Amino acid sequence: MQTLENKTSLIWFRNNLRIHDNSSITKAITKGKKVIAVYCFDPRQFKMNRFGFKKTEKFRARFLIESVSDLKNNLKKHNIPLFVYLDKPENCIPNLVVNHQVTEIYLQEEWTPEETSVLRKVKNQLSKNILFTTSYDQFLFHPLDLPFKIEHLPNVFTDFRKIIEKQINVRPICKDYLINFNQPKINNTTKIPSLTDLGFEDFKTHPKSAFPFKGGETKALKHIQHYMFNTKNLGVYKNTRNGLIGTDYSSKLSPWLANGCVSAKLIYYKVKQFEKEYFSNQSTYWLVFELIWRDYFKYLSLKNGNLIFKIEGILDKTYPWLNDNDIILKWIEGKTPEPFVNANMIELNKTGWMSNRGRQNVASYFAKHLKLDWRIGASYFEILLLDYDVHSNYGNWMYVAGVGNDPRDRKFNIKSQAENYDKNGSYQRLWLKNTLF
Repeated sequence: MQTLENKTSLIWFRNNLRIHDNSSITKAITKGKKVIAVYCFDPRQFKMNRFGFKKTEKFRARFLIESVSDLKNNLKKHNIPLFVYLDKPENCIPNLVVNHQVTEIYLQEEWTPEETSVLRKVKNQLSKNILFTTSYDQFLFHPLDLPFKIEHLPNVFTDFRKIIEKQINVRPICKDYLINFNQPKINNTTKIPSLTDLGFEDFKTHPKSAFPFKGGETKALKHIQHYMFNTKNLGVYKNTRNGLIGTDYSSKLSPWLANGCVSAKLIYYKVKQFEKEYFSNQSTYWLVFELIWRDYFKYLSLKNGNLIFKIEGILDKTYPWLNDNDIILKWIEGKTPEPFVNANMIELNKTGWMSNRGRQNVASYFAKHLKLDWRIGASYFEILLLDYDVHSNYGNWMYVAGVGNDPRDRKFNIKSQAENYDKNGSYQRLWLKNTLF
């Protein structure tokens, strides 16, 4: 029989790669005598998917490696070992449980099918006596604070936002118990896989990239300091957020948010700090507005489950979608008749990044003009985008394709968009060498 003295808590990291504002860490170190952690580079995430794309490409892979490396270093300062494996969680976690006498496992709550399937497989390999404790740490507004049941989530974002802003508050940041936490050093010989281990060749960041930043919590916090307080670019965010060139036209926080290197709550309270120290305006509000949109897409998938992956979407609408490999390839390679679409796709292919304005245009062109199966476009974004988030990605693609929560079912005028947001063609010239438009 185990006693309190030899009890071990295991923190299973997934999309919460940080030590600040992390409920799993807080709960583990306040309930367990010994604490260890694990991250698994699941080989399934680097296999081919049903549309013939490698599920994770080199940009996301490198950013993930950097994020896990930073997490490991930050945990090491408190003698919490992060065991890292290039293996399926159901293969390596049971061994950790046995070898370290784990009685409790702490992790972030997920509800999309891949994540729930993996959790189920892990549980099937373990004793029923192992306690699993999950936390909703990816939201700005906690699900338990919603003033309605999830099945009553409004179908229109504006209705959701007005209710949320009026009726509930953002919870405080988790108390940092790590400050005073220490334990004897625990041996850990596991190593973080390289790009080569994951099946990629090493590469240099493209010199024109609008996102030349590295992964990890340390870099995320540094970037917040730069964007909000050093440059005060937060104060002009609403005016510049539709930009196309450079590192500061938008906050660029989404890749760190997607990996959980920074929490939405921390960003929110940093905005509030900025407003207190300097000023508040439409721009400071608009960054919070975007965080609420992010929450809404998460709640949309929580409410609708696998419907977000169905071709009919959450509206159950049927369109005569096409599936033409030649046309799809031209869109992917940036060889369509629309230079603005081409420039954005080439940027994505070379950097793993695309502006919000670009994403809306290339997605609308794919689904509304070419009338191609929108899930193929969503899948292509998934493999390349540094800030891929399953909820926002599929929520946005449904929205653009007319099967999501946009009652207007809009279609972008690409030429008009290019004229409005790339007036002198500088963005297109940046990515379309020797191309006339």
